[in-house]
Amino acid sequence: MSADSRIAAITARIVERSKPHREPYLDRVRNAAAKGVHRSVLGCGNLAHGFAVCSPSEKVALSGDTVPNLGIITSYNDMLSAHQPFETYPALIRQAAHEAGGIAQVAGGVPAMCDGVTQGQPGMELSLFSRDLIAMAAGIGLSHNMFDSTVYLGVCDKIVPGLMIAAMTFGHLPAVFIPAGPMTSGLPNDEKSRVRQLFAEGKVGRDELLEAESKSYHGPGTCTFYGTANSNQMLMEIMGFHLPGASFINPGTPLRDALTREATKRALAITALGNEFTPAGEMIDERSIVNGVVGLHATGGSTNHTMHLVAMARAAGIVLTWQDISELSDIIPLLARVYPNGLADVNHFHAAGGMGYLIAQLLKKGLLHDDVRTVFGQGLDAYAIDVKLGANGAVHREPAPTQSHDPKVLATVDHPFQPTGGLKMLTGNLGKAVIKISAVKPERHVIEAPAKIFHDQSELQAAFKEGRLEGDFVAVVRFQGPKANGMPELHKLTTVLGILQDRGQTVALVTDGRMSGASGKVPSAIHVTPEAKEGGPIARIREGDIIRLDAIHGTIDVLVDACELASRAPAEADLSHNEFGMGREMFAPFRAAVGAAEHGASVIFH
Repeated sequence: MSADSRIAAITARIVERSKPHREPYLDRVRNAAAKGVHRSVLGCGNLAHGFAVCSPSEKVALSGDTVPNLGIITSYNDMLSAHQPFETYPALIRQAAHEAGGIAQVAGGVPAMCDGVTQGQPGMELSLFSRDLIAMAAGIGLSHNMFDSTVYLGVCDKIVPGLMIAAMTFGHLPAVFIPAGPMTSGLPNDEKSRVRQLFAEGKVGRDELLEAESKSYHGPGTCTFYGTANSNQMLMEIMGFHLPGASFINPGTPLRDALTREATKRALAITALGNEFTPAGEMIDERSIVNGVVGLHATGGSTNHTMHLVAMARAAGIVLTWQDISELSDIIPLLARVYPNGLADVNHFHAAGGMGYLIAQLLKKGLLHDDVRTVFGQGLDAYAIDVKLGANGAVHREPAPTQSHDPKVLATVDHPFQPTGGLKMLTGNLGKAVIKISAVKPERHVIEAPAKIFHDQSELQAAFKEGRLEGDFVAVVRFQGPKANGMPELHKLTTVLGILQDRGQTVALVTDGRMSGASGKVPSAIHVTPEAKEGGPIARIREGDIIRLDAIHGTIDVLVDACELASRAPAEADLSHNEFGMGREMFAPFRAAVGAAEHGASVIFH
C-alpha cells in the first residue's frame, strides 16, 4: 500500500526543503564509495599498524581487497546496564565474521554515560553534549579507513543518536545497529514511581527507596520503561537499521546471540565487495526519517527525539523541523500504552506483539513508507514479523500476529488509544516548545495559571520541601538551555510536580531545558526556544504573570501586552556554578558553539 496522501505530502515537503543539503551530501557519499577501501595500496607501515594484532591468516587476507573487514564501534561499559552485555559482543562478532568469510576488528570505543546515574547531578550537564562527542569519537575510530562495513553497538539515550550521526557522516559504508535488549521485568514502574513520591513527601526513608529502585533496575539490559533508550531501539528498527525483530529480545538469551550473529553476517553481505551494496547514507532518505517520526508518535516515544531526530536527519543532509513532527502527530494514532503512558513495560509490549505487530498495523493504513531500503535488503513489510529461535539455532521469522496479544498494551490502527500521536509543537509569544501529551490526561491539556520562576531545579525542589508551592501555578525553570548549562534533563521535577498535581493543584512546567524521555503526567512545555541565555522571551517572564499552555491548539503564551513584554529587560542568572566540576570546564566550547534546540541542539550541524 502506498503511503497516506497526507504523509506523502509532508515527505515531499521535506525532500524539497532538503535538496540544498541532501544533494551535496549524496555526492560526497558516492565519491567516497567510489574511492573504496584500498587496503592493498596503503603504505606498508600504515597497513602493518592496522593489522599488527591479527592472526597470520587475517594479515594475508587484509593485505588484499577481496576479504571484507568489519569495523566495530562499541559503547560498552559497566555503568550502563543496557551496555554491559556488549562486553562479549566483539568475540561473538569476530567468530560470526570468520564463519561468513570476513574479518572483524574493534575500530573504536565511544563514551556512554548513564542518565539514570547523573539525573539531578552535575554530570547531567554533559549528557546532551555527549551525543556529538560520541559521533566524533566514532569518527576517529573509522578514520583509519580499514573497513568495508560497520556495526554499531549502542542502546541508550545519547549513544544511538551519536552513533547514527557518525554512521551518516561515514555514509559510504554500510551500517548495521546491534542492540542488547531490555532487562527482564522487575518492580513495576508505577510502583517505583509511587515509592519515589512517598520518599519526596518524607513518608518512607532512603532504605525503602533504594530497595524499590534496586528491584526496578536489577540486571543487564535496558531500563524497562519507554524512555529515550527504548525509543532509540524502536527507531532503529522502524528506520531499517536493525534486522527485523531485533529490538526487544532480552540479553543473554540464545535468540539474542543468534540475532547478533545474523547482523554480523548481514553487515558483511552488503559491502561493495558483494552484489547488495547498501551504503548507509544512501539507504536512509526522507521516507526513512518520516517513518521514524511516525513510530515515535504511534508509541508515545521520547521528547528527546524532537532534537535527536532533527540532528540525525541533518547529518544525512535531510532538514526535518518541529513543524513536520507536529503535523505528523495530528495524523498518527497512538497504538501503544507503555509506561509512563501506561502500566506495561517494554517486555509486555514485545509480548503483546511488539514492533512487528506495530509496523503491520501502521502499514495496513498506509501510515508508513514501505518502499524504503533497509539493511535487511527488503522493504519495511519484511519487518512486520514475529521473531523466534529456529530449531537449528538460527533466527526464524513468521508473519506478525493480526491481533494484539494484550489490547491494553497494543491497540489496532482502527481502534487506537487516541487518534493522534504523543508529541506536539507549541508556538506563541514565548517562542517554540515541545510537549508530550500521551501520558497527560485530556482535562490537563490546557493550563492557565500564574508563573513561579526558578533558575535552577534545586530551587524548585527547595520550595517544595519548605511548603512554598501552594495553589495553582506554572513553574518556569529557565537558564536550562544548551548554551546556559548543556540542557540537562530535569527529571527530578517529575516527582515533585506529580505530588502537587495529585493533591489537586493545577500545575505545569515551562522550561528551556529537557525532561526525561520518560516524561509523564504533568503538562510540560519543554525545549523552549529561544532559550533564556540568548535573551529569549522566557527570560522576560515575571513572577505572577499568567501563562497559558494549550496543547489542543498548540500554543504557549504569557498573557502580557506585546509592547510591555518587548520593553522588559531579559532576566540574568549567575551560571558560574555550572562552568566547573565533573568535567564541565572542558565543555565550555560546546556551550559556546551549540545550536538551538529546534535545530537539534548540535555543535556539528546548525
